[in-house]
Amino acid sequence: MAPKPVVFVVPTEESNAKSAEQPIDRYHEEGDDNEEGEIAGGEVDESSAVPESHPLEDSWTLWFDNPSVKSKQTTWGSSLRSVFTVQEFWSLYNNMRGPSKLTHGADSTASSTTSSLSERSDKSSHGGKWTMNFPKEKSDKSWLYTLLALIGEQFDHGDEICGAVVNIRGKQERISIWTKNASNEAAQVSIGRQWKEFLDYTNSIGFIIHEDAKKLDRNAKSAYTA
Repeated sequence: MAPKPVVFVVPTEESNAKSAEQPIDRYHEEGDDNEEGEIAGGEVDESSAVPESHPLEDSWTLWFDNPSVKSKQTTWGSSLRSVFTVQEFWSLYNNMRGPSKLTHGADSTASSTTSSLSERSDKSSHGGKWTMNFPKEKSDKSWLYTLLALIGEQFDHGDEICGAVVNIRGKQERISIWTKNASNEAAQVSIGRQWKEFLDYTNSIGFIIHEDAKKLDRNAKSAYTA
């Protein structure tokens, strides 16, 4: 069976010539009335959409969880958006704050809509997570490349992946990929190795099983490494 085509690419140096008009990191610092962690505007900006639409293999939902502004947000769903095409992803991403612009304690999450939210967040599930650590304000590009690898179906065992999250904690930022079946060692190790290759990440990373984290908290040890 021929491999599925990827209908978008990471911006190249040639395409960056247009960055002045459509920068990747558009934070709307002047006149921005949005609360920290909220997505700009009530709806996705479609003003720059092209006539032809490129559907994603699977739809994805992105959202924020920011304790510092929870009391100001009307509902949890106000920070949740779903994307079904390449154009919708870039329109949304270009109006989101990157990890370096989020406050301490904030999380930014992307989840495949074919995976239930409980598979990603419920620590009694059979899954686990790979995690990469970055210095403060140094994870923006890696978070973008992780999102592109996910929605572009670049992983050989992509059906094992529930989603990804970036956590802003203290002096570091953590990006994790959450998976469904921790006992599938071959699939988990493949995901970890490919993720490192996509991001050109040279440090060793570990896979923590959710059940171990639930029982042992920070004393949980990596079941696999890559």
